[in-house]
Amino acid sequence: MANRARPEILAPAGDVEKLQFAIAYGADAVYVGGKQFSLRANTKNFDLTELKTAIDYAHKHNVRVYVAVNIFAHNQDFLGLKEYLQALKNIGADAVIVADLGVLAVAREIEGLEIHVSTQANITNYQSAQMYKNLGASRVILARELSFSEVSEINQKVSDDTFQTEVFAHGAMCVSYSGRCLLSSYMTGRDSNKGDCAQPCRWKYHLVEEERPGEYLPVYEDERGTYIMNSKDLCLIKHIPQLVQSGVSSLKIEGRMKSAYYVAVATSIYRQALDDYLADENLYYSKLDWYMDELQKTSHRNFFSGFFADGHGQNRHSGLDPESPKVSQGVQGQVYEKNTYSSTYNFLAVVTDYNPATGCAIVEQRNKFKLGDSVEFMKGGFAQQITYMANEKGQEVQSAPHAQECIYIKVDKPVKKFDIMRIKI
Repeated sequence: MANRARPEILAPAGDVEKLQFAIAYGADAVYVGGKQFSLRANTKNFDLTELKTAIDYAHKHNVRVYVAVNIFAHNQDFLGLKEYLQALKNIGADAVIVADLGVLAVAREIEGLEIHVSTQANITNYQSAQMYKNLGASRVILARELSFSEVSEINQKVSDDTFQTEVFAHGAMCVSYSGRCLLSSYMTGRDSNKGDCAQPCRWKYHLVEEERPGEYLPVYEDERGTYIMNSKDLCLIKHIPQLVQSGVSSLKIEGRMKSAYYVAVATSIYRQALDDYLADENLYYSKLDWYMDELQKTSHRNFFSGFFADGHGQNRHSGLDPESPKVSQGVQGQVYEKNTYSSTYNFLAVVTDYNPATGCAIVEQRNKFKLGDSVEFMKGGFAQQITYMANEKGQEVQSAPHAQECIYIKVDKPVKKFDIMRIKI
């Protein structure tokens, strides 16, 4: 497999902790947002000082940092934009992610600033990719509405040593076209294209007939429920071969607003799956069930392959029976019965230090755990029962009920910083 191109694993980093977890669990690059000009306004994000620290930390670990500057700008949004972009270049950002042509135009004025074009730009064909290449972009993040064959054709026609493509491989999907949604703004005043989406596509809806106000009729897609716009989560872990063969340069994990635990699990599994496939195809295929099992240990909706299965783009408007085997599973993309996440494991604590002399780890609590719990250490790859716990004063305790308190526990094997302790639900 040495002749195959190795795509990067690109992980989300909504704050410093998530950035550290992404790097510890195998990311080649992370994408972050500043406190200005970035979607995902509900994340903590980074001011310029924090960005500088984050970039220095990432570069120390040979990890690239891409900064989202991906709002759809109004006239007032250009105030201070050029200065902000210049500051990003000065502190070492490896690229900026833009969606708006006006923002791209300003970014081009910053000498040496690498530009990636966001999935919000809805790039679904090679002509659009070529146009952004002509405008100075070094990468386009393709729309999630493409099949593998369409992605491959785009790469065949436009990719070279100076121009790359990136695709989303895992995470939440949007009811609208690559996130270009007006529902949130219309219904709640929260603009999804300014990073403040209220996710009304996840809500339960009823039908009201024009001349029967106040009479609410349930909307049934079928007998299982009414969440008619609630998409499943994208998961392409079983399609690593097609992703590699398509020629993409980056596999992106969605989730700047999700937990550090989610970032660690998703990054770790895609890292392992890609490395396994490139090293030994048989090893990769033998571990498919394990990859899927691991991904279900963090918060997720039901998984599907989105629009990627070949042929879906040709038949999604064909009128074929959705149950027909000729139709891609992408058609079956909604979760009808609920709008909540599920997980098979809870994140209990993160290792901050280990003392080989005592065989004790110091862990920082995230959820309550107690003496006798059967827990698992994710990076260490082992499970054990908690047989000894002590607080920072060395006093033995029975449980850890307080958020982020530091606890000493006996561990059966050595552990490293950022190892995650978790428990089966």
